[in-house]
Amino acid sequence: MAARSCTRTAAYAGHVPAASFVDRLNEQVAREFAAGQQYIAIAVFYDAQTLPRLASFFYAQAVEERNHALMMVQYLLDTGAEPKVPGVEQPQGDFADVVSPIALALAQERSVSDQIAELARTARDAGDYQSEQFVQWFLKEQVEEVSTMSALLATAERTRDNLLELEAYVTREHGGAPAAADPTAPAVAGGGL
Repeated sequence: MAARSCTRTAAYAGHVPAASFVDRLNEQVAREFAAGQQYIAIAVFYDAQTLPRLASFFYAQAVEERNHALMMVQYLLDTGAEPKVPGVEQPQGDFADVVSPIALALAQERSVSDQIAELARTARDAGDYQSEQFVQWFLKEQVEEVSTMSALLATAERTRDNLLELEAYVTREHGGAPAAADPTAPAVAGGGL
């Protein structure tokens, strides 16, 4: 495979996404990296609380968010658009109790769902149906993400006085073998290393 260069956009002859979509997608790349950083901060908080299952769950979520950002970067590269890799703000790391990080995670996933829907709308409004198709996988993914965080929050609220029950729930529901890779998922820049 030939090395990619910064001048590739000028020579690219395939589908080039609408400029408005590229701008929004680059904004979403920043949000996905920020979400990953927030999940690392949550994982570190749980590690410090000696809640290893919750910590492990959020470390894995951080990798997933990073990979979402890199899927978006790969799409931009594949279509000859210019990806932008942003810096991110410092995530929240102090929490009042063990439930509040999960509430923050759920709010974050709901916000991302709205942002992804806006990406799809931007692509459609621009008549950029290939980019709209690309976003469809993320819309499906967000249904799962919101559902997972909603269930985790409901369980955390019920078990806040018995954190070992919460750890047992995370182990039972999310502690098995990693799920098989989704063959419909977009490619990850760098192969997801």
